[in-house]
Amino acid sequence: MKNGTSVQEFTLEGFPAAQQLGKILFLVHLLAYLASIAGNAVIVAITCADSRLQTPMYFFLSIFSFTESCLISAIIPKLLVIFLLGKQTISFVACFIQAFVFVFLGAAGFLLIAVMSLDRYLAICKPLHYATVMNLRTCCLLVTACCALGFTVMSGLVVKLSQLSFCGPHVIHHFFCNLSPLIHLSCSDTRSVETLLFVLALCVLLASLIITITAYSNIVVTIIGLPSAKERQKAFSTCSSHLIVLSLMYGSSAFIYMKPKQVNRLDSNKEAALVNMVVTPLLNPVIYTLRNKQVHQALRETVCRMKTSR
Repeated sequence: MKNGTSVQEFTLEGFPAAQQLGKILFLVHLLAYLASIAGNAVIVAITCADSRLQTPMYFFLSIFSFTESCLISAIIPKLLVIFLLGKQTISFVACFIQAFVFVFLGAAGFLLIAVMSLDRYLAICKPLHYATVMNLRTCCLLVTACCALGFTVMSGLVVKLSQLSFCGPHVIHHFFCNLSPLIHLSCSDTRSVETLLFVLALCVLLASLIITITAYSNIVVTIIGLPSAKERQKAFSTCSSHLIVLSLMYGSSAFIYMKPKQVNRLDSNKEAALVNMVVTPLLNPVIYTLRNKQVHQALRETVCRMKTSR
């Protein structure tokens, strides 16, 4: 980091208006965090343990659940410390590591969402070719490509941001080291970095969104053409959970990132980011498993095996 930086640590503003409710907010967010981790861990564990769930759909879902757990684990613990102890400082290096983990796993998550949409498209629209095309090797290659692309694209952005000069102020108007508030703290010319952030966020979100919309447009056409109402209901039920999660993720992320000028909108971004960090990861395991009979049966059988083995 060869820059003119004099700032050695940053102060995370958090939510000053809710400062008096620190312990209550700590408890609420702690419970939400633990529930998110537990729910996503159950998805990963049950997918590995039950052979009936070792299909491409659940493989992608387990990887997505794992990335979601890693993502919130990079953000929420520091927020809990702010709520409970009021310790808002974070070192320069730790701040940029947190920013990198956030954008890397966030980009990889959106690319995985697009891959999951393609998986549902092949399963519903091309069922005869599904087993041949979506084999284990293809699944692993797709996941590797998502992670590699997210890492390559976002590491360049964070490195470019770290090369800016930070000579004060040092208060980040957010509850974690998000890129946009960091950019506005720099005393360098940030136009190129701000433009790069907007372009990369736009590319990742739009690429994922275009793939998803195209896949689901074909899925809807195929479902409408099914002769039986029962078949249509079954096909739609496999996609409805995915669509709910998509709406939450794209809505909050588009509100945060797809705006080139954000100086006066950082406060509203905090609320949207909190939804993305707390609510969405909490709802993901619930939405994906609540109406899924295969997961229900696998969980029941696993619990029964655990009881009989004692």
